[in-house]
Amino acid sequence: MILPALNLPQSSLSFKNIDGKTFVFDSQRKKYVRLTPEEWVRQNLVRFMIDELGYPEGLVAVECCVDVNGMKRRADIVVFAGAGSDVAPVLIAECKAPSVAIGRTAFEQALRYNMQFNTRYIVISNGLKHFCADISDGKTVIINHFPAWDEMCASK
Repeated sequence: MILPALNLPQSSLSFKNIDGKTFVFDSQRKKYVRLTPEEWVRQNLVRFMIDELGYPEGLVAVECCVDVNGMKRRADIVVFAGAGSDVAPVLIAECKAPSVAIGRTAFEQALRYNMQFNTRYIVISNGLKHFCADISDGKTVIINHFPAWDEMCASK
């Protein structure tokens, strides 16, 4: 599989082939998962969050179950902050394949998932374009950067 260059720092990921199919090691789920274009974006975004933005690896979850109108769905990335019983989600990210245009549908999907998580930040990315929004105080404000860990904790 030829993987497209993404608009994220290059990550050091581990790959293996099984029965002619490519798998990538997901450090959050501690297992190899099938490499799809969306998974390529998800894995690179997770590594960017941890390696570049300082998010603690143990507080970044991949494919978190969410109930949307009685249907089981999975949020691509959920970042938590706090300690002990005070741990709460602060960011949710929805990943799309690089060939998928980022638009209203992806943002609405993340908002639906966020009805359960109630995070302050929403990120939508196809690996080439990224949108980050601060949805606190009943407003949605597009911000021009990914919030760093210290910024998220200070604003929590």
